[in-house]
Amino acid sequence: MTTLEQGTISIHTENIFPIIKKSLYSDHEIFLRELISNGVDAIAKLKMVSHSDEFSGELGTPEIQIAIDKEKKTLSISDNGIGMTGEEVKKYINQVAFSSAEEFIEKYQANGDNAIIGHFGLGFYSSFMVAQQVELDTLSYKEGAQAVHWSCDGSPAFTLEDSSRSTRGTTVTLTLPEEEEEYLEPARIKQLVKTYCDFMPVQIMLDGEQINKQEALWRSSPRDLKDEDYLEFYRYLHPFTEEPLLWIHLNTDYPFLLNGILYFPKLRPDVDVTKGQIKLFCNQVFVTEHCEEVIPKFLLPMRGVIDSPDIPLNVSRSALQMDRTVRRISDFIAKKVGDRLKEQYRDKRGEYIQSWKDLGTFVKFGCLNDDKFKQQVEDIVIYRTTWDGKAAQQPAEVQVQAEEGDAWQEVGPTNTDDKGNTYSTLKEYLERNKERHENRVFYCTDEITQTTYIQLHKNQGLEVLYMDSFIDSHFISFLEREHTDVKFSRVDAEIDENLLDKEKDSEIVDPKPTKPAANRSKNCSGKP
Repeated sequence: MTTLEQGTISIHTENIFPIIKKSLYSDHEIFLRELISNGVDAIAKLKMVSHSDEFSGELGTPEIQIAIDKEKKTLSISDNGIGMTGEEVKKYINQVAFSSAEEFIEKYQANGDNAIIGHFGLGFYSSFMVAQQVELDTLSYKEGAQAVHWSCDGSPAFTLEDSSRSTRGTTVTLTLPEEEEEYLEPARIKQLVKTYCDFMPVQIMLDGEQINKQEALWRSSPRDLKDEDYLEFYRYLHPFTEEPLLWIHLNTDYPFLLNGILYFPKLRPDVDVTKGQIKLFCNQVFVTEHCEEVIPKFLLPMRGVIDSPDIPLNVSRSALQMDRTVRRISDFIAKKVGDRLKEQYRDKRGEYIQSWKDLGTFVKFGCLNDDKFKQQVEDIVIYRTTWDGKAAQQPAEVQVQAEEGDAWQEVGPTNTDDKGNTYSTLKEYLERNKERHENRVFYCTDEITQTTYIQLHKNQGLEVLYMDSFIDSHFISFLEREHTDVKFSRVDAEIDENLLDKEKDSEIVDPKPTKPAANRSKNCSGKP
């Protein structure tokens, strides 16, 4: 075979711009997040440099200024960060997709904080999705630096010239066409800042008003926070909803960086358990509300935020890329949730029982879908029971272990909710009833339609567990697989005559089983 020609494939900027405008970002509005992120990066870089001998000036109050000029149809984003020289503009702006963040971190990482948001160098060019012309005016922090002005209309051509700017930092000015004039409305800008930039660590100003919350509660130490701080943050994230049941503060720096606060909400009947309710951030920059890859599927109805620079995102920071780190983070979150539930069960049993109607769905679904989680929480799965909790019905010596290797705790009236319902673990149930019917569990699936049979069992001194939530039809099968030595009998099945109290035979209304109640769960996949 004859070789005709050899060479390298080249990428031309005239081909890059159409890709950026149409394909790189799913939403045009992302441009504001990217430009503000760049400004926050510039401020973070200046802070790093200030720890070295290269800069001895005043940092001032770090801030991002947004300005709108409806007459000129311009939107400007300014920062008072590190700025750029003419050479740096040529290097970092003219060379599309060449990122300065990695190079900068490598140089200054010895100085500590390296929370640089940008990773790809394409964020600046997102401005061309909405602008017909983009201008950049910048002055470097370096002593004696000359300010420069860069301008481009979206074609491969640009201009770079000296500027009269006298203040350190960078201003990016977008001239918007008629079809993009929505971004000249202050209300629209405020809405975008609240969505994407609300928790950035720098104040964002518009018309003299700070328009971002700035404080990211999840970056605080749990030791410095009170219950009301967590509740106030939840109300801010989810206004007009009921208070959460409990929460978990995530904070780890090994083997990955991860911060976050997750809340157990009260579950509405119409909740879609397949869609995530947790906001994903990267260095306090909002990325997505759809982080199903990071959150174990049985925890998707939880709410709150997680923030990690180690979660791999695609080039536009708009979607996750699956890898080993994502799976490890998912496992970490599941373990921390399990630990928190065990802590609540151990230390605040009453509150745990009060919340069980909602918590139970998470716990049971987790047991069905995650073996590690199941092993963590199987001893704190509780069931409403016909047992009234009185000591007379339980041998005085019966005790259950509250936590592995920890103190022992007697089962008693503390296992009731505010309506007088009593709850029990399966282990407690079996221990209580082993003399009457060892390794035998009686349960009902519908308290209304099976009320006659429940009463029959109660009259015979047989304790019944209520397994009547929408997930229990699957959970019973799970229990039967897990406890092969235990027989699970529904109350409307035949009762073993050996279990009947002959003195109470007259109280039996109808010992014959009737047609089982219809299975109310339509989902047969093991998922609620």
